[in-house]
Amino acid sequence: MIRLFDTARAEVVPFAPGDPATIYTCGITPYDAAHLGHAATYLAFDVLCRRLADLGKATCLVRNVTDVDDDLLRKARELDVHYLDLAAGELARFDADMDAIGIRRPDAEPRATSAISDVLSMVARLLEKGVAYQAGGAVYFDIARAARFGELSGLDRDEMLHLAAERGGKPEDPAKRDPLDFVLWQPSAAGEPSWESRWGPGRPGWHIECSALVLRELGETIDLHGGGNDLVFPHHECEIAQSEGVTGAPLARHWMHVGMVCLDGVKMSKSLGNLVFVSDLLKDHEAMVVRLALLGHHYRARCEWQPVRLGAAAERLALWRRAARTNRADDGSRALEGARACLDDDLDTPSALEAVDGVARAGGDVSAAAALLGVEL
Repeated sequence: MIRLFDTARAEVVPFAPGDPATIYTCGITPYDAAHLGHAATYLAFDVLCRRLADLGKATCLVRNVTDVDDDLLRKARELDVHYLDLAAGELARFDADMDAIGIRRPDAEPRATSAISDVLSMVARLLEKGVAYQAGGAVYFDIARAARFGELSGLDRDEMLHLAAERGGKPEDPAKRDPLDFVLWQPSAAGEPSWESRWGPGRPGWHIECSALVLRELGETIDLHGGGNDLVFPHHECEIAQSEGVTGAPLARHWMHVGMVCLDGVKMSKSLGNLVFVSDLLKDHEAMVVRLALLGHHYRARCEWQPVRLGAAAERLALWRRAARTNRADDGSRALEGARACLDDDLDTPSALEAVDGVARAGGDVSAAAALLGVEL
């Protein structure tokens, strides 16, 4: 049985999904190239799905594309290009980078712009249920009507206000009843994409897009939801409130979040510009070296990126390849079972790598274990 840390419960618990396992992870806003933070996040979900498949469990992984968003629209204006053209180009670059390092594509990758009718339906239902309100030309969710608001993150009100201000929640908006209320539908600014609605022309808020896509693609309650841990608040907290406000059912049975990748002590982010791009690393290093370098830290841990990780990963890859080519002291089961045991313990990839190393040094076959970890030898 796989045991995973659940953000909501703040502990490692058994993960026993249905068949297929329904998994949703928040995808990229495609306005720049894929960086190591993206790669680390999607690698964690890739390893989980590989282990589930190894256990004979079918999976249905959905990863959205946020192709209408403040950051994307701002970058398109700066470049004087259509926002969907920018999104298409960057998404192609992202796919190429993820393909190279062995991250399997999701079963579905719906775009936010494909869900406008679903968003409109969800907003209407929230208004009908009295958990949303119109003000200042927009529609907001009323957090006073969400009894469990804040339970996922475990943050107090001051902490939530701070993060809302930092992450685009606009608590200073005078149209809100409560500074932590969040937008469901908003008027479009001049030059921005706009769709007709009964509340006036506009576009979706950030959070409602994912709720609409989860409901459309996977249903009311899914086995696992997640992404980077910077999404716990406000994004996933708000998703829970609005999804459960519509359905009355839990949004997800399990929440999985990946630690941030940092450079010089600061989280990598597009807004700060302190990024290491996957495509740049692939110019000088084998793709499997990059994958192994990322597998070398635990998915939940904050990772301080250092180039020395690539050197260590290259040495590990060479060791495994020598073992796969020349060592046949066993049938490969030792390395495979060692890796499986580590993955079942909260996706402990660093320990899995060490287990495979030990078998390789002892003259054992590591091919099957490498394949489980998505490492091509």
